[in-house]
Amino acid sequence: MVEHLKIVFTESGHDYVKATMPVDATTMQPFGRLHGGASMALAETVGSTAANLCIDLDRFLCVGMEINANHIRAARGGSVTGVARPLHIGRTSHVWSITIYDDDEKLVCVSRLTMAVIHRK
Repeated sequence: MVEHLKIVFTESGHDYVKATMPVDATTMQPFGRLHGGASMALAETVGSTAANLCIDLDRFLCVGMEINANHIRAARGGSVTGVARPLHIGRTSHVWSITIYDDDEKLVCVSRLTMAVIHRK
């Protein structure tokens, strides 16, 4: 999915992970706007990556349990940037807030992602 949607991780800090995705023929719906599903894919990608950076990957793995999104504004070109920040980092679950902005830093989408922390087998 990351390769297909051309998602590129650009930055991370102690409380966030950031990635960009182009708004092009691959990610647009037929009416020339960013597809809501592409926004959701970006949100889940950046959020789940952030969650897995917070755990001991030799023992655990974070997997998605639930995601929701509010599509605020249409993006018609350029790129969008998703920023994941933790709302809750627990022993068995994480909750992440992901905001997606366009090139003009206008809010395109807000999403909340819940991750389960499971033992690796």
